[in-house]
Amino acid sequence: MLKIGTRGSLLATTQSGHVQEWLQQEGYEAELHIVTTQGDVNMAPVERIGVGVFTQALREAVDRGECEIAVHSFKDLPTAADERFDLVVPQRQDVREALIARDGLTLKELPEGARVGTSAPRRISQLRAMRPDLDIRPLRGNIDTRMGKVTSGELDAVLLAYAGLVRAGYADRATEVFDPEFFMPAPAQGALAIEAVKGTEAAKAIALLADAPATAATRAERTVLSQLEAGCTAPVAATSHWEGDQLVVRGGVFALDGSRQLIAQAQGTADEAEELGRAVSKELFAQGAADLLAAE
Repeated sequence: MLKIGTRGSLLATTQSGHVQEWLQQEGYEAELHIVTTQGDVNMAPVERIGVGVFTQALREAVDRGECEIAVHSFKDLPTAADERFDLVVPQRQDVREALIARDGLTLKELPEGARVGTSAPRRISQLRAMRPDLDIRPLRGNIDTRMGKVTSGELDAVLLAYAGLVRAGYADRATEVFDPEFFMPAPAQGALAIEAVKGTEAAKAIALLADAPATAATRAERTVLSQLEAGCTAPVAATSHWEGDQLVVRGGVFALDGSRQLIAQAQGTADEAEELGRAVSKELFAQGAADLLAAE
């Protein structure tokens, strides 16, 4: 019986439950094992407590043998690979960003000065470019906590990854789902990363879940992030889509006050995924990305 390490939130256990089902379809019995992370008990902004706070505890649980497999939201993982583990990207969920607003409102319809919750610099910077009048408030907690702030009237709207809403059964709560060309998501948004110690039976099992298109796309997007030497809390975005066998990769770097947006694009085959990410980041540097990132 393979033990799958997961955080205890609804979203985390739902995501890990999908992995459990996929493994069972491949003939591997598996069960969920809850790992409590510092990020689950500390409600300080992620920017302050550190980006690896959710993922590191899961990795250490696998490393010490408490469980054999870890399931992460890929966008939360540091860009540097952890050489202890094999990492597999299964079929990807929706990459888009979603707005959950009171009274079914869209971003355009929100009244002037509306209170919108998000702590992600990438989201804040793009929101300020589109709607400089909004009152942007910090936001932490699980999906229910975040959406509850709208229901209670504390906030007028919150921004969340649509994939999380879909996985948790809340897709119908989104009042607007944004085209990635309009509101650019985080690199590897909507993708899971499944890890197991190299050379183990668990590593052999998760290898069966790998999805080639998702693997290539997320590699390209995360290369943009790593080449810019930006962590996943930086105002950096990347997205990609397929046009036939061509992978089209877009990256963006944003001024936190919304005053500047740098966008670059490259396309090529799946085999060139890393090179595409490098090409996008190189173009962003040429446009002045280093200055924007240094200013944050």
